[in-house]
Amino acid sequence: MFRTFLIMGLALGVLHGQEQAPDERLRTATTVLHEILSAPDKGLPQDLLAKAQCVMIVPGLKKAAFLVGGEYGRGFALCRRGGDWGGPAAIKFGGGSFGAQIGGESTDVVMLVMNRHGMEKLASDKFTIGGDASAAAGPVGRTGAADTDILLHAEILSYSRTRGVFAGISLDGTVVSRDGSEDRKLYGHKVRSQDVLTGDVPAPAAARALVSELGRYSPGRQ
Repeated sequence: MFRTFLIMGLALGVLHGQEQAPDERLRTATTVLHEILSAPDKGLPQDLLAKAQCVMIVPGLKKAAFLVGGEYGRGFALCRRGGDWGGPAAIKFGGGSFGAQIGGESTDVVMLVMNRHGMEKLASDKFTIGGDASAAAGPVGRTGAADTDILLHAEILSYSRTRGVFAGISLDGTVVSRDGSEDRKLYGHKVRSQDVLTGDVPAPAAARALVSELGRYSPGRQ
């Protein structure tokens, strides 16, 4: 048992050691969002994006496994306020599964928060996808997605891109938590994640490209 937890600790240590600085991660998140939103065919449905309350972007979610499987990633959440998208709040993804696993994977993740309850969960200290907030693998395609009944059942729609392939993904069991240390680095002082998500804290200069990219494909609602 001790050996198992030691292996898991070493694996997570490697993942932490490969992290980017917040401003660099913002640039990566902007690139990921642009590439996914500008995909001509099997991309993020525009009608669902237009209805989303918030968007979460985690570039390069890491999965490492050797007897113990785990996932770890850092990214950002942005929410609408009035007619505009607000600045990014730093978030962390964490979770784990036990089993005979060997391998590793890096995946870009985009999640749409579709209603007010999902937004309230996002503003809390942490919540579990599929537990505290209902979730589903999101449909792929430019049009017609909102004609399905998926909006009636899921507060969060999840997507992934691995090796260039974009698809809906289930992330049930993943814990999403606020990342106060990254927010402090990004904003230059301590901020509350809730204040960032509700638009009470102006977006920092480093986030302008990401906010602009999101607004380009999903203008604020009046």
